[in-house]
Amino acid sequence: MTTDPGVLLGVDVGEVRVGLAASDAVGLLAHPVATLPRDPEGLTDLGAIAEEVAGRGAVGVVVGLPRSLSGEEGLAARRARDYAVALQRRLEVPVRLVDERLTTVDAHRNLRRSGVRGREHRGVVDQAAAVLILQSALDARRAGRPPGEPLKARKPRTPRSGP
Repeated sequence: MTTDPGVLLGVDVGEVRVGLAASDAVGLLAHPVATLPRDPEGLTDLGAIAEEVAGRGAVGVVVGLPRSLSGEEGLAARRARDYAVALQRRLEVPVRLVDERLTTVDAHRNLRRSGVRGREHRGVVDQAAAVLILQSALDARRAGRPPGEPLKARKPRTPRSGP
């Protein structure tokens, strides 16, 4: 994915839902698109994202990578990486990972500020987090930096030889 303008999609991967955001045609502003139910087999949610990519003529997709405040990657980050790899298999445009530390916290805060009550956050917080992830990538791209980091192929596990 280059720093050239064009539509990008942003994805916030959760255990139950997936938030989806898209940029405008020139890639300046992110806006919410949908909250998709997470499909354990990845058929419906990954398919819906692939349809959005095709329908919008997107030049790339960024997936949020939930690191801890120290920068470490835990189980949620591994799941997001796996999701991004599965998504990349379905797409002909690049998928990149964007550090999403605190985006869900910021999304909840922004929803409260805009008057959305706590109980109503569930349906839109994933979209709001996807908007924050995507806007971060768009800002980086506008500054001439690549939006996020490329996917890295996982090294196959090698069996340990015993003594």
